[in-house]
Amino acid sequence: MHKPVLLHEAVDALAVKPEGVYVDATFGRGGHSRLILSKLGERGRLIALDRDPAAVKAAEAIEDSRFCMRHGSFSQMRQMAGMLGVTQVDGILLDLGVSSPQLEEISRGFSFRASGPLDMRMDTSAGETAAEWLAVVTAEQLEQVIREYGEERFAKSIARAIVAARVQQPIVTTSQLAGIVAAVVRVKQREGEHGKHPATRTFQAIRIYLNRELEELAQVLPQCVDILKPGGRLVVISFHSLEDRMVKQFMRKAASADELPRGVPLRQSELKRFSKQSLRVVGKAIRPGALEVAENVRARSAVMRVAEKIQLDGSAECLS
Repeated sequence: MHKPVLLHEAVDALAVKPEGVYVDATFGRGGHSRLILSKLGERGRLIALDRDPAAVKAAEAIEDSRFCMRHGSFSQMRQMAGMLGVTQVDGILLDLGVSSPQLEEISRGFSFRASGPLDMRMDTSAGETAAEWLAVVTAEQLEQVIREYGEERFAKSIARAIVAARVQQPIVTTSQLAGIVAAVVRVKQREGEHGKHPATRTFQAIRIYLNRELEELAQVLPQCVDILKPGGRLVVISFHSLEDRMVKQFMRKAASADELPRGVPLRQSELKRFSKQSLRVVGKAIRPGALEVAENVRARSAVMRVAEKIQLDGSAECLS
């Protein structure tokens, strides 16, 4: 059973209006979407997106005229919403990273807990698999990917070992790749990471690179600001430091007003016309409680951040 992380916290942060229009940009298996629908009235509307065909298939179980599912990445959010006649929404939810079903399905290649094909694509209908990429990537590029996206200090040694191993035989399974990395990186070399598989960071790095996860995030965040109504909420759940850092910096920048020189004779309402401030940060970052982490180990690294679209002329009241 898939357990959505920070389920109630995320939907509560959206401050759902019964007649509002919302976007669940990472449907997964629909846990967040179902709770949002339960809070919508008859005239409310929910648009869901996911680039995983399995998620789109799972959405068929939701028979609700207020619900619409679309296959595609969330970087296409504005385009897909526009095709449905929606130009502004009351709230957007981004639940980043891989879902539990993707990790648990051996054929997807995201996990090394069992041997499976080295795929790692979130959209299995398009793109290059991890096995195909590892067959041709240079040691230098592989090192850079593992270092930057996996924050792996042994990136150079791992890259060299992978390139050397593929000369002997193609690397086509998760167990092969995990074994190569484990032979290079010893758990005892990582202080404070006892019990963590030595291939964790390498798998993460390759997955992020192949699926363009950070590029997708960089493209969707400005779109969220564009299509949110004043008072609308953006809720983002991240699962590793690179994602969270990007979200945190984006929200902070969007919430910062440009300072004009002192002494400019303008009223506060007039100053807002010259400001590029578009969001206000709502509260502090939220993390799962001990009980949720105990019931769902995947939740342990989750961080949720919330921001609200502001009215530049100051005429709209903010949500509580």
